[in-house]
Amino acid sequence: MKAVIKSIAALGVSTVFSLGSAQADSPVVVSSKIDTEGAVLGHLILQRLEDGGIPVEDRLQLGGTSIVREALLTGEIDLYPEYTGNGAFFFDMADSPVWNKADEAYETVRQRDLEQNRLVWLTPAEANNTWAMSVRGDLAREHDLSTLEDLADYLEEGGEFKFAASAEFVESPQALPAFHKAYGFSLSDDQLLVLSGGNTAATMRAAAQQTSGVNAAMTYGTDGGLQALDLVVLEDSLGVQPVYQPAPVVRESVLDAHPEIGSLLGPVFKALDLETLQRLNGDVAVNGLDPRRLAADFLETLDD
Repeated sequence: MKAVIKSIAALGVSTVFSLGSAQADSPVVVSSKIDTEGAVLGHLILQRLEDGGIPVEDRLQLGGTSIVREALLTGEIDLYPEYTGNGAFFFDMADSPVWNKADEAYETVRQRDLEQNRLVWLTPAEANNTWAMSVRGDLAREHDLSTLEDLADYLEEGGEFKFAASAEFVESPQALPAFHKAYGFSLSDDQLLVLSGGNTAATMRAAAQQTSGVNAAMTYGTDGGLQALDLVVLEDSLGVQPVYQPAPVVRESVLDAHPEIGSLLGPVFKALDLETLQRLNGDVAVNGLDPRRLAADFLETLDD
């Protein structure tokens, strides 16, 4: 990157201005993370911009968070979907309570990234892809469980419960112990099935198959297998976990060249509530649908 800057400087002022003025004609390089949700969100962004007449370049599923974030900071890519809660790590603010409230998390990461990096956070989705406790659908329906407060009441009444989770989730002060403290319940060893690793596919499968009597599981809020396996995310009504809302993040100079990006992507992300994003992820991860086709079909529904 430094070599590129030096080369531009050597060209002279008039050439630099011509390069800047040509930016609006350059394709917007759209990227995403390498997981299922990255593919879904990335294709929604890519196709929406393309349908809006903006030239795009496909760099989807580039890598993990650190790789894609660095590519945006260095200008190798122009736009990708990120999660508000990751601002805690981008700005060394992991102990701040702002990340537990959706509006505060978004505003904090928006302001800091604009001031420090000239990156613009656009409209976030309502969906929250954070650590969650989910229960079998039959249990949720029978006992009217929709929040973790409901679960606390169910447990206090002696309800049958066994929870599959990773060792990290069970032991990390920010995970199950934080839920215990906030909601006033405590799961005994007999109520836990601790699985090696942190793969939510394994915990969800244990709940779906009722392995060793399991009827609940550690999940992420937008896991693709939730609806297919009839698992219900219990709302973290007291805001124990940081909020991870996906939102497009774009370089300010690119947004200046294409100001319509915000109005094009806003309605798309506003339509992504928790259930919708779970369904889209599930159609790819469980049902094997092509994320390109899935994105195209979803965008058509927005235009109807």
